[in-house]
Amino acid sequence: MQTNKTNEKFGYFDDANYEYVITTPYTPTPWINYLGNDGFYGLISNTAGGYCFDRDPKFRRLTRYRYNSVPLDNGGRYFYIRDENDFWSATGRPVNTELDEYSCRHGMGYSRFNASKNGIATQVTSFIPLDTKAEVHSLQVTNNNDTSKTVDVFSFIEWCLWNAEDDGANFQRNLSTGEVEVAGSTIYHKTEYRERRNHYAFYSVNRELDGYDTNRESFLGQYRGFDRPQVVENGKSTNSFARGWSPIASQHLKLKLAPGETQSLEFVLGYIEVETDEKWESKNVINKTPANEMAARFDTHDKVKAELAKLNAYWHNLLNKFSVNTPDDKFNRAINIWNQYQNMVTFNLSRSASFYESGIGRGMGFRDSNQDTIGFAHMVPDKVKERILDLSATQKPDGSAYHQYQPLTKKGNANIGGNFNDDPMWMVLSTTNYIKETGDFSILDEMVIYDDQEVATHDHFDHLVRAFNHVVNNLGPHGLPLIGRADWNDCLNLNCFSENPNESYQTTQRGASDVAESVMIAGQFVLYGQEFVDLCKQLGKDELAASCLAHVDTMRSTIEQHAWDGQWYLRAYDSRGEKVGSHENEEGKIFIESQGFCAMAGVGIDDGKVKQALDSVEKHLSTDYGIMLNQPAFSSYNKYLGEITSYPPGYKENAGIFCHNNPWITISEAMIGRGEKAYEYYSKITPAYLQEVQSLHKTEPYVYSQMVAGNDSANPGEAKNSWLTGTAAWNYYAATQYILGIRPVYQGLEIDPCILPSWDKVSIKREFRGAQYDIELRNPNGLSKGTIQLNIDGQAVKGSVIDASTYSGKHTIIATLQ
Repeated sequence: MQTNKTNEKFGYFDDANYEYVITTPYTPTPWINYLGNDGFYGLISNTAGGYCFDRDPKFRRLTRYRYNSVPLDNGGRYFYIRDENDFWSATGRPVNTELDEYSCRHGMGYSRFNASKNGIATQVTSFIPLDTKAEVHSLQVTNNNDTSKTVDVFSFIEWCLWNAEDDGANFQRNLSTGEVEVAGSTIYHKTEYRERRNHYAFYSVNRELDGYDTNRESFLGQYRGFDRPQVVENGKSTNSFARGWSPIASQHLKLKLAPGETQSLEFVLGYIEVETDEKWESKNVINKTPANEMAARFDTHDKVKAELAKLNAYWHNLLNKFSVNTPDDKFNRAINIWNQYQNMVTFNLSRSASFYESGIGRGMGFRDSNQDTIGFAHMVPDKVKERILDLSATQKPDGSAYHQYQPLTKKGNANIGGNFNDDPMWMVLSTTNYIKETGDFSILDEMVIYDDQEVATHDHFDHLVRAFNHVVNNLGPHGLPLIGRADWNDCLNLNCFSENPNESYQTTQRGASDVAESVMIAGQFVLYGQEFVDLCKQLGKDELAASCLAHVDTMRSTIEQHAWDGQWYLRAYDSRGEKVGSHENEEGKIFIESQGFCAMAGVGIDDGKVKQALDSVEKHLSTDYGIMLNQPAFSSYNKYLGEITSYPPGYKENAGIFCHNNPWITISEAMIGRGEKAYEYYSKITPAYLQEVQSLHKTEPYVYSQMVAGNDSANPGEAKNSWLTGTAAWNYYAATQYILGIRPVYQGLEIDPCILPSWDKVSIKREFRGAQYDIELRNPNGLSKGTIQLNIDGQAVKGSVIDASTYSGKHTIIATLQ
């Protein structure tokens, strides 16, 4: 691995340490990292902005954050350093004092901030330890001067009033409810604890205080911001006590440092739940015992370092389950480190909490979460199984599903509802992919409730049957699947007809949705319907397999008859039965989704239609920054198409580069053997390849974004909505299972690559069903695709599949492309 500072502007990759190094606090947007991995999470920017929460960012948020604020990124875990009359931030901001040194290293589950000013150096390491509902912030302060120094440290966090939506709306109540306690070096936040809560938060430090503040106005001063707190400017806390108004936690610590001396301070921001009958120590005094026990686990620097080492070992173990060494360092970096890391973060949070998703308005997506599992089933199979069954339990008896569910209750989100008709079949993808990875068919036997049940009466396999039949039972005039409120493209709203700006496109529907049809769902049904047929055959359910195959074959014929437009596949038929995504249309003639799904399903692969459709994608949709969703862009609003036409041309679904669907084309190109084209599409949106356009791209240069502005926009190549996107899972799936071609199947591990002809050798390490495979892919003839000659432990093996029932332990595989 390497450290790559080439073309650095705001930062660079440090592969050896699995870190991205940010070299300025003034990045184009806040560049964030995620802390936590088991229910307690934190979002932290390169200047320590963000917040943390337990399970649900709406109902269990500990600290306050101001989205879309001016300036950006206000509210976080701040450490103010005061040296004589000068003060600055140990994390680069919010104080704007120019530093002598600054860097932020975002790593796997931790972030480390280095800063120095006037010979005083600080290092803050922030992480959530394994199996702990707390953030730990370890602050080291070093005196690099030749003389002794007295340095004042002021910590700062601002408590949130727990319900984050109510926090920003119900001021008449919230500005009267704030309550705190202070005991020793710990500040406790107990707002609403007297009434209906059995949980509180605390902020502690492992040192006696020289002062504290718990009231925001006392700390900041009137009409001051986080950049210039009155207390820090004066060099002395006020010992304020919050009663109502806005509670905070700030500790003042005075450090006397000899030349060359380093002192460490260990801060713990924790969340505590207690049994209802154990809430109080005495009247109105909270039970602090569990908080004290938690803080004691991190009360020395050695203890903190040991916990950080455990976290590092955890991540390295996860990431090493699949690693690759190709002639392309950027490809290796993406697969070995950042793509897998983003997959895990997206698994943990779906689309619920980022700097673009407030954590308030939506839960975890049914469609989203099922797709996300294909990116990390090899890392955490037990958690994937649990997630699939959680999703299954939100399904409705007719096979449809709530579009989202709330992570705290695991119940469907009725505010969003259902009737997104692509939702059900995604569970077929997640389940079959899980079984192929693990060989665990027992997931199908798990008893799972339907949404209207308290006790389960059917197994998970029954849920898959109903998902399949939901498509069969909801076909339109052409025999194509009805789109409902929308399909994968939430902004293609063919049954909304909205002319009221106060309506939601996704929850508004007028009249019956029995005409508008989706070609994308048709392709999805053929692809995952065939997967369901194959699963039935594995189970010996031949009669069911045959009847389902008949429906799949009928849909395949229907697509060929009613969805081919001459050069590409149609996108849909609208509520009036008119074509969408046709050369006959003035705008929106071609869409990416139906090309990708019909191609992946193999519809038209034998007669050249797939190749023709993919050629049309390259001709009409491909740009330097990825593949646009549609062309030409819509220039005016069309109520029969919905939200897609409400965006300016080139943004989001209106001819933006919606990165999530680009891998569908990558996979399709790999399937027909065009390795160079597959690699081109993969590399255009993969962060490791985008370091030279950091200023244009704007979002984090180490993770995928949801959207990149298309050619019709003012700034083609500008990205938005980073981190929590299905792009991560799909691009990993495309790269590992179709470019590298290391593909789990029911029998074992299939090797079927489609690589660059210039790659003469590729080495892969893969853990699979209890075995460890060292795979060497050889390409002596400079091919992209061909037949595979397998050699396992020195013995020639027929076919291209490593039979999982035959091998355990460690094995050496030579796979030669011929």
